[in-house]
Amino acid sequence: MSSTDYRVQLGTAEVESKGCTRHLIQSFFGFLWHPFHTILRYRSLIVSMAQRDILGRYRGSMGGGWWTLIHPLLLMMVYFFVFGIVMGVRFKPGQSAGDYVLYFFCGMLPWMAFSEAVGRSPNVVWDHSGFVKRVIFPLEILPANLTLASLVTETFGLAILLVWAGGTPWMAIYFPLILLPQILLTAGLCWFLAALGVFLRDTGQIMGFLLTAWFFLTPICYAEAALPQRWLWLLEKNPMYTIVVSYRAIFLENSLPANEPLVILWIVSLAVFWLGYAWFHKTKKSFADFI
Repeated sequence: MSSTDYRVQLGTAEVESKGCTRHLIQSFFGFLWHPFHTILRYRSLIVSMAQRDILGRYRGSMGGGWWTLIHPLLLMMVYFFVFGIVMGVRFKPGQSAGDYVLYFFCGMLPWMAFSEAVGRSPNVVWDHSGFVKRVIFPLEILPANLTLASLVTETFGLAILLVWAGGTPWMAIYFPLILLPQILLTAGLCWFLAALGVFLRDTGQIMGFLLTAWFFLTPICYAEAALPQRWLWLLEKNPMYTIVVSYRAIFLENSLPANEPLVILWIVSLAVFWLGYAWFHKTKKSFADFI
């Protein structure tokens, strides 16, 4: 082989290598952008389905769509009676029952939205099985619909909290730094559980138990100091721990959330968001075989 031929082959190999690298980079960034593209593309349909879901859930009842707010408020009253009145739990020494309600209510806001969407997600594909078998439909928006619908309850609750607390603190400008990873985490888990629920029908029952345990492992109805100190390093890795503590810091204590837990929350939420979507997108072709 002549030196000229060798240089030609070497140049061809380099071009192919660069082309392969460029393709991998494009595929990687395409993977990262794809879930956002899907949401933006079908945003009108997602909003429409979320609205229909909220109104249809309580159609025919006297309270109508207001049950979206009434139900979690009644649930919180039960928890407040048990922990705040009967057990006398307080978040800070010398705190009154009214202050306890504010802290408890503030911690419940993100949990209501999160648990509502995640708890319903294992059955969302089965509930819309007609879309799987008969219609060409972007199934990815079903879990996204749950995520959006759950935020409606939180929005009403947040308005009540701000009125109750006497106004909006200026630290609320940092609220998107907490809300966005909360949404990403919720959507990612909803995608994962929605797909898993197709193959494992017991997923809904299992998640009901896990969400109950998750609730009591998160400092919502008690102070962070009540957690066992030797396990605190592990319990702080709970993303809902960071979200709940950050809500209270912003809306009740008018202070900034801690930087390091917030960075970790963003990393975990983005990872769950992308991996949950990838799992759903990869497995959705098999849904028709199980439904």
